[in-house]
Amino acid sequence: GDSVTQTEGPVTLPEGEALTLNCTYQSSYAAFLFWYVQFQNKEPVLLLKSSSETQEMDSRGFQANNVKSDSSFHLKKPSVQLSDSAVYYCAMRDTARGTAGGALHKP
Repeated sequence: GDSVTQTEGPVTLPEGEALTLNCTYQSSYAAFLFWYVQFQNKEPVLLLKSSSETQEMDSRGFQANNVKSDSSFHLKKPSVQLSDSAVYYCAMRDTARGTAGGALHKP
């Protein structure tokens, strides 16, 4: 079946150190990968996303490269700051199961 595995937390680093949070996945189809970040007392928000193509995305100084050869989407930042303290989630959806839906509008 399809699955995502990421680094078990917590990860503690001194400021200025390089961060890598591992994320590997198994998917029967072309996968879309996501990293979400959740700061204390806040909702998770999208940090990075990638399609099934090998590409590097950059957001807030974070980078993630979808490497299809080893099915990885590791999150990296060259120099972490105290303000980066949060919970990070790796997520996946495969294209074969995507469904189109209308937007819900509340007046």
